[in-house]
Amino acid sequence: MKRILSILCLFALLLGSAYAGGKGEAAPQKSEPQTVKFWYHFDNPEVAINPLIAKFEQENPGIKVVAERVDWGSYYQKLVTAVAAGTPPDVAQVKLWWQPQLVEMEALENLDPYLAKWAGKSDIYDNVWKLTKYTDGKQYLMPLQMVILYMYYRTDMFKELGLTPPKTRDEFLETARKLTRDTNGDGEPDVYGFGIRGARGGHDWWGTFVLSSGAKFFDENGKSGLTTPKAIAANQWFIDLYRKYKVSPPTTPTDGFKEIIANMKSGKTAMTIHHIGSAKEMDEALGDKISAAPVPMGTEGAWTSFGDEENAVFKGSKVKDAAFKWASFLATAENNAIWQKASGQVSINISNGDKSDPKLARFMKATVDSMPFAGVLPAHPKIAEFVETVWPTAMGQALLGQITSEQMMQTFAKHFEQ
Repeated sequence: MKRILSILCLFALLLGSAYAGGKGEAAPQKSEPQTVKFWYHFDNPEVAINPLIAKFEQENPGIKVVAERVDWGSYYQKLVTAVAAGTPPDVAQVKLWWQPQLVEMEALENLDPYLAKWAGKSDIYDNVWKLTKYTDGKQYLMPLQMVILYMYYRTDMFKELGLTPPKTRDEFLETARKLTRDTNGDGEPDVYGFGIRGARGGHDWWGTFVLSSGAKFFDENGKSGLTTPKAIAANQWFIDLYRKYKVSPPTTPTDGFKEIIANMKSGKTAMTIHHIGSAKEMDEALGDKISAAPVPMGTEGAWTSFGDEENAVFKGSKVKDAAFKWASFLATAENNAIWQKASGQVSINISNGDKSDPKLARFMKATVDSMPFAGVLPAHPKIAEFVETVWPTAMGQALLGQITSEQMMQTFAKHFEQ
């Protein structure tokens, strides 16, 4: 019996071998490529990242990147909603001030184990790593681009009135008032000295003057520093630019990015604040009629926003290794230079140096000159909600005279205390 069983087993083996070598040979299974879902945004919706995706997929044949450009107006809410629902993208471009909330939601993957093996880490500016590291000492964000805000000014208007870029808050107000004029003789100003972004995103305009003039989010004991007499006075000064001195257009409470840029290009405003991401557009529209300088100093130093943007790998991703490869690919010098050419921002790589368009050198200089006093908003779990909803709502009410400066700052303090 044992001999019969042995013969049968041998026969089965031979039959299997014959089948495998014959016409019925099963084709080897091809593994499906891993798909990395990537969310991003550009100020200019016409900018595409397809060449970078093609380059990455060629270098990483087992990974496919599916990119979705999300409109800036809905980006934050869409991302938070996706995280809460357990359906986040694998990688997403995020703002630094979103980090505290996303960490609290346990949404972000700690990148330290990956970065320990990544050869490109030393080619990113040390200060970028310091600013993006979270307060728990972990690195959740992969640097992507540097965005430092400065002041745009219309050189043709400044030359016409014999003005120079203001360096202090007092000089700024005096200059803005001189630039606010009725040039068509109808009795109403048609040119305004300063374009304030009063809608969402305008906290950087506010921070330029209020955070440099004595207002602090928190004191040394962790209590709100926004309701001190000095902070309320600094906030009132900013509100008065619109309500009292009327150096900003009537549409200020609802003006966003598109409006403040359009007003500069059309000559409706003579100064505003933004970053090098809009420099190419400004230069193409105005040429040598537009330039840039660091924002004016407040009463207690200078402050401008280090409004960087990074990439985050999400904990809910099922392809974390592939996701990190994509995020690190975009942070590598050669690829980051391509990204910055598309976005118009500043590279985070030391080896890239200054590869900006020579035509935009004056804007790059304003960016570099602003680095020493560029700052970030506090790493607080409620800072994202402050930026996205609390600040624009309260600012709009204050500009319309519906609440006082003190009430506005009390609203902010209560938001962080709850």
